[in-house]
Amino acid sequence: MKLTLIKPDTFGAVASTLCVIHCVATPFIFIAHTCAADGCETSPVWWKSLDYIFLIVSFFAVLQSTKNTSKSFMKPLLWLSWFSLFFLIVNEKIQLLSLPETVTYVVALVLAALHIYNLKFCQCKTDKCCVNNG
Repeated sequence: MKLTLIKPDTFGAVASTLCVIHCVATPFIFIAHTCAADGCETSPVWWKSLDYIFLIVSFFAVLQSTKNTSKSFMKPLLWLSWFSLFFLIVNEKIQLLSLPETVTYVVALVLAALHIYNLKFCQCKTDKCCVNNG
C-alpha cells in the first residue's frame, strides 16, 4: 500500500491495465482449460477474486491521486471512472443488466488513461497547488 501513496497514478495505471488484461485473458484461458475437463462454468476462486482485488487496489490509487492532483477536473473524472468500473464488475457478477464486455474494457482503459494524464500533466510541484490543500 505504500506504493499507492508514493506513486498513485503509476500504480493506478498499471492496476487498470492489468485489470483489462485479466478481463481479456479470462475467456481464452478457461475455454482452453476448463471447458475441456469440467464444463465452462467452473473457474478457480482466486481467479474470480482478482476482479475485487483490482477494485480495491484501484480505489486506493484513485483516492491518493485525487488528493495530489493539481487539476480540479481530475477528481470527479477519476471517481466517475472508478465507480463505473465498480458498477460494471459487480453487475457482471450479479447479472443485473446485460452489457457487452467491451464496456468494462473501455472503462478500465479510461481509468488507466486518466491516471497517466494525471501523472504527466497534473502533478503538484509544491504542497500549495493541490486541490485538497488550496
